[in-house]
Amino acid sequence: MNRLPEPTPSAAATRSGPLTWVQQWHWFERTVPARRRVNPTPLADHCHVPPPATVADVHVALAALTARHEALRTTVDPLRPVQHVHRADWAPLPVDHLDVRTVDADTLEAATAALAARPIDPERNPPWRARVLLEAGRPRAVLLAAHHVVIDGWGLAVLINQLHDRLRGAGAPAEASQHPLDTIAAQAPERASAAEREWLTRLAGNPTGVLAPFGGTDDGAGRHRLQHRSAGTYDDLHRVARRHRVSPEVVVLAALAHDVAARTGELRFLASVVVSNRARAALRNSVGVRALTVPVQIDLRPGAAFCEVVASVAAASAAAYRHGQWRPAELVAAQARMDRRRGVVTVPTIEYNCYSWPRDYLVPGYLVPAPDTPPGGSTTWIRSAPDEPCDTLYVDLGLDAGVVTLDVTVGDHLLDAGQAVALPVRLCAFLRALADGAECPVPARPRAPATAGWWRAPQGWVCPARVEEVLRGHPGVLDVTVAPSGDAAGEGEPHLVAHARTAPGVTPDELHRHVLDHLDEVPGIAAPARYVLSPAGPGSDRPYTPTTGAGTLRIPSRPPTTDAERALAAAVAAVAPGDPPDGSPDRPDAVDMNRCLADHGVTLVAVPRLLALLHQFGFTGIASDELAGTASLGHLATALEPSPPRAHRGGDTSP
Repeated sequence: MNRLPEPTPSAAATRSGPLTWVQQWHWFERTVPARRRVNPTPLADHCHVPPPATVADVHVALAALTARHEALRTTVDPLRPVQHVHRADWAPLPVDHLDVRTVDADTLEAATAALAARPIDPERNPPWRARVLLEAGRPRAVLLAAHHVVIDGWGLAVLINQLHDRLRGAGAPAEASQHPLDTIAAQAPERASAAEREWLTRLAGNPTGVLAPFGGTDDGAGRHRLQHRSAGTYDDLHRVARRHRVSPEVVVLAALAHDVAARTGELRFLASVVVSNRARAALRNSVGVRALTVPVQIDLRPGAAFCEVVASVAAASAAAYRHGQWRPAELVAAQARMDRRRGVVTVPTIEYNCYSWPRDYLVPGYLVPAPDTPPGGSTTWIRSAPDEPCDTLYVDLGLDAGVVTLDVTVGDHLLDAGQAVALPVRLCAFLRALADGAECPVPARPRAPATAGWWRAPQGWVCPARVEEVLRGHPGVLDVTVAPSGDAAGEGEPHLVAHARTAPGVTPDELHRHVLDHLDEVPGIAAPARYVLSPAGPGSDRPYTPTTGAGTLRIPSRPPTTDAERALAAAVAAVAPGDPPDGSPDRPDAVDMNRCLADHGVTLVAVPRLLALLHQFGFTGIASDELAGTASLGHLATALEPSPPRAHRGGDTSP
């Protein structure tokens, strides 16, 4: 069995330690294929160079910031969640220069987007880079890009502000800059465990796919990214916030919740909210990763005025923030186990970021003026991209220089292009009405009917036709119909029943496992509660009905059978926590291929090591985000393929 070597810190490192719980997700996400990442990496933005600063002044300021902020000289281990802080003179400043004809808004946007598109290697090099734009030989702007595993969006803004202050001669902030390593000892494990239980409890009781049946195109083949900016809404938003004594960010989240309830009729759903986690003054000037996601449980009442809605959202947000320190590695595994057990993937209705991504990621494809827009008012940019649809609605809020910026990312199967454009326009009109004194009660009935073909299951919205499509993909299934039922086996609660005509030998357990393996792939599917089989051929008139429902179906264990399955089983046994007495590398046949990775106790922080081991065993074809889902090991192994041969160049070959 080939085992991976333990990491050895560089001689230039002054101290090392584990990544914080907040950093773990971004460390894992760097291994996800770029087109499937949720967060843009690297982050990028820019600032102007005040006269009479020179290129030399820019270099001196960046060197001073590097000495002040340990995050600017931190690297991460590629296979384990460990970070190393290096000396200030460990590496040359990652700065280059670019001559441009003029530094206008279009040039800044294009140049910042180009810098963001360049990859940053946080394992061997500084986790940031800078580019100085020169106009007629004089520095006019500095562009900065940073890797999210070490520096978050708020931190990048802090860094740019401090750079600008130094270039105009202002001193450094009085507060010392804290590195994430400084706060690890203060993170209580018992609080993290309580937060995980709280998060999973809320997640288990929430519907899923709330927006799916209420709009969008049938094929769900596109993703829309748009931006809406309004100066008038800035004043409206702050008037409403002062009236209800809450923050503007809470008001926007409450407005989104009101819109979802009015459109869908759903009154209880989950919002996944990104917060900066810089409540203490000592952390406000830190450039390290502090932002994290907290689950906010939305509970509304038909007829409730907006004052009640905003109070409910504020209370839910406060409760969520108290549980803001959890361990993403363990949480993702626990969520995967729960999803597989329930047979449905819970998707937050809203994902809400209180600090929007830089504008340069939203390159406009065409310009769409907002309806009834006065001169100098709001404008909406929108671009459709033929990539994978989003499973939820992303809304990023930015408040900058008297302007409200709403960045929206959504897939066709939730909202089509026209509906996506209408959303921020409708929110701004809603805030104007609230500012003028309207109560805006929550409607008792949705204003948009559900899309045909969707059914409201206890777990959320389900599309039976998509469940049928998944079941037809199982070998031996000749025909299948899926329909809701509430009287089978004397059960009063409505549930799904699958009636399948199959070749001999197909069992309900196999069909159930097949649906579970496709939970993450197809929006709107759930494992049916009952499977009724009619074997094909003579005597097929007599159906076979299992005596147990989906909640108690026991899927028998299965050892690995192919070379790919044996390689995956050996890698899982090697990275699983503790000493697996049965599934050891010498006995990969003891690893159950019918269970998912989370069932074996493997968390996302072990995924890079698992992929490296598979590479050593000669297999490739699985992406890291696929391993974090609910698919069984047997299902994952079908995607493995032999690694292409490489010419030996001498020396050791690293993964």
